[in-house]
Amino acid sequence: MVIRIPKEVERQLRNAHYGIFNHSAVQICEWTKKAIRKEDFCYKQKFYGIPCHKCMQFSPASVFCTNRCIFCWRPSEYMDQIFLKEGEVDEPSLIIENLIRLRKQLLSGFGGLEGIDKKHFVDALEPSHFAISLSGEPCLYPKLPEMITCLKTLPQTFSIFLVTNAQLPEMLERLCKENALPTQLYISMNAPTEELYRRICNPKLKDFWERFLRSLEIMSKAKTRRIIRLTLIKGFTLDERFLESYLELLKLANPHFVEVKAYMHLGYSQKRLSPNNMPKFEEIKDFSLKLCEISDFELADEKLESRIVLLKNKRNPVERFIHNNLYIPR
Repeated sequence: MVIRIPKEVERQLRNAHYGIFNHSAVQICEWTKKAIRKEDFCYKQKFYGIPCHKCMQFSPASVFCTNRCIFCWRPSEYMDQIFLKEGEVDEPSLIIENLIRLRKQLLSGFGGLEGIDKKHFVDALEPSHFAISLSGEPCLYPKLPEMITCLKTLPQTFSIFLVTNAQLPEMLERLCKENALPTQLYISMNAPTEELYRRICNPKLKDFWERFLRSLEIMSKAKTRRIIRLTLIKGFTLDERFLESYLELLKLANPHFVEVKAYMHLGYSQKRLSPNNMPKFEEIKDFSLKLCEISDFELADEKLESRIVLLKNKRNPVERFIHNNLYIPR
């Protein structure tokens, strides 16, 4: 029997305009909506050239995660189960087919909005950028390599992003061995030290720090575009004292890019943190520039509205803009 999201959690997610299919989910983010209306686009388009209006943000493990991060805007308090067994999950092709269908349903109302470019709207209905990052930990989905391989075979696929909390190094090893790496592999670096990781991420696996470090090592050799995302929280990690600790972890991961991003006071995180924990853009940029001063990274771009700064690795340069989903950096 295929596992399903618990009814109460499913109700909350549907109220938040998620499309649900058993243990998987899809949602239309505000930036995609703005891109469809031709008002603006997300930092991923600005930084890497992905088509924001054709983005499909989804997860094959929607409420399943190894961590209970205090900054998470999802209802992590309701996530009791961690691991998914191969015999209780949907096949990748079935998930992709149904989530694309649900995404179209979620977008259907846009076609009737005044001032909408009809051709642009129709183009948006077929996703070409797949962001496996919506909620939960996607590496818990045991058929993730098959899913990424399946996405690569779709004729419209432009790019695939995978975001992981780095608690499943065994899955990262599988992705490398099975030639199933995404266009961009993200690791969320949510804390610079073991103790802060324990406080901020509330990990459920006892060997969480060893798993995290092992994942960084695997990432350093992965033959794909490698991104580290720092989510900084004022009062916790936005502190110059941690610059050297972050730098040591970045050396281990050897990413092509680093995204330095502010914690945003949204969703369920509002029950755990206060608005004062949300850094200003100027604070994020100042921290980023200080990190550049002691490292081989340099400022590449920024998006004030998202409170995010992009750094690029001067010692391991890669073209910022993606041309197709088969692109592999040197």
